[in-house]
Amino acid sequence: MANAASGMAVHDECKLKFLELKAKRTFRYIIFKIEEKQKEVIVEKVGEPTQSHEDFAASLPAAECRYAVFDYDFVTAENCQKSRIFFIAWSPDTAKVRNKMIYASSKDRFKRELDGIQVELQATDPTEMDLDVFKSRAN
Repeated sequence: MANAASGMAVHDECKLKFLELKAKRTFRYIIFKIEEKQKEVIVEKVGEPTQSHEDFAASLPAAECRYAVFDYDFVTAENCQKSRIFFIAWSPDTAKVRNKMIYASSKDRFKRELDGIQVELQATDPTEMDLDVFKSRAN
């Protein structure tokens, strides 16, 4: 269950919410947090389908790491409606070193639990995951 390298388990709710986002598009985004005392990744917040990229960015803490998944809708040059599921590893420069290390060492295992991620972003400040970055990485 827990990863030997980081010791973090993944709560079932993480996988269930991700499947809802992927299959039913129930959420715009999901923010995941590592609960250090329980040594597991949990769902911290979900965003309604009507919420925007700005709402998502505002939901990430300024000085703590998080994992997030964002369902990004866009229109191609051929005028086709498409969507991409982004995995964001949020690791702000202002976060504590221990916090960054725990998230970095658990990321790959956690990401493997979420089957269907199409694009991965590593962000240390809001400019590294603004809408222009999503647009350029989506195609």
